[in-house]
Amino acid sequence: MRSVLVTGAAGFIGSHVVERLLGRGDRVVGLDSFDDFYDPSLKERNVGGVLGHPDYRLVRGDIRDDDALHAAFAGERHDAVFHMAARAGVRPSIEDPVLYASVNLDGTAKVLEAARRHGVRTFVFGSSSSVYGNNAKVPFAEDDPVDHPISPYAATKRAGELMAHTYHHLFAMDVACLRFFTVYGPRQRPDLAIRKFARRIAAGETIPQFGDGSAARDYTYVDDIVDGVLLAAERVRGFRIWNLGGSSPVPLSAMIAAVATGLGASARVEVLPAQAGDVERTWADVSRARSELGWSPRVGFDEGISRFLDWFRSTP
Repeated sequence: MRSVLVTGAAGFIGSHVVERLLGRGDRVVGLDSFDDFYDPSLKERNVGGVLGHPDYRLVRGDIRDDDALHAAFAGERHDAVFHMAARAGVRPSIEDPVLYASVNLDGTAKVLEAARRHGVRTFVFGSSSSVYGNNAKVPFAEDDPVDHPISPYAATKRAGELMAHTYHHLFAMDVACLRFFTVYGPRQRPDLAIRKFARRIAAGETIPQFGDGSAARDYTYVDDIVDGVLLAAERVRGFRIWNLGGSSPVPLSAMIAAVATGLGASARVEVLPAQAGDVERTWADVSRARSELGWSPRVGFDEGISRFLDWFRSTP
């Protein structure tokens, strides 16, 4: 039985990673602060199904807190760390860049250092497609330049990759940095577009559409993301960056229409100016993940929206 640590274990992606790890027989320690970026009761619901599992231990604490990290490593010899914890959100990072730097930079450094001190050999870092900024070249490939981030959130994610590379270089830690492209599915954060728009459409409320609707996102279903996370942990040797994306961008207007159609309702759209920090499009080149991990997205957008809406309807 492998022992692993998952940070951000009560979050959207982290809670799915925890369930998959437990399902394959690993012993899992989860670390999460249950902060108030969104309603902590939703995070309590995310972990509710695993709290009684005999191979799961949850530590409630901040990744920046030495006592919390000590508790997460106490009595364990972790084979891998899955670092999914972060202060999320492009737009909120513009309002409070210092907080984002604290959580995403200081916190990541603290987790890396704790992993080093405890002899962890494999480190998986949840990065973001936001590091590509508004690169003109599409699709985005891992070797493309990423030195022009357009939000503090993106800058912290790129900085996290660089810090992780430093730990690989100095301490021979095997590190996988995974650039997630617009993840959606059950338990999606309430501030993210698909869930937010579904709630508004179902309630008959107006949807704020920033821009003319042509901005496109490479939506990626959460089950595909978890597949990639686990494959990366198994196969990384040295330091490697992989894109995990659907590789099929969907315009904002088409996403809104798909959610409305799936709910059997009409979308009332209010067109607003485009917002600072938002990229024009994301589009993942996944050829490296396909060739090196044997990973490809399996859930298409239409099927993923259908699955998400099944969950949405069944969730209070």
